[in-house]
Amino acid sequence: MDLLTWLIVGLVAGVLASLVMGGTGYGLVGDIIIGILGAFVGGWVFRKLGAGVPFGGLAGVICVAFVGAVVLLFILRLIRSAGRPAP
Repeated sequence: MDLLTWLIVGLVAGVLASLVMGGTGYGLVGDIIIGILGAFVGGWVFRKLGAGVPFGGLAGVICVAFVGAVVLLFILRLIRSAGRPAP
């Protein structure tokens, strides 16, 4: 994939994951980074589960990146909340 495709996949997956997980997101650049890192996390998760991409093409890549971005945001929120003291 070329750079523009990675940016589009990252943006779409990051924005969708932010919407699903609730919150305002991390801005344009942050959502792209979350989405691109989510693509790697999603690929790893799908391989560990022995599952393939649900469908082909760009939509399949976005789906895997979205799943990975949701997992990544969940982990980031767990880390962030663990660092805050209890009221």
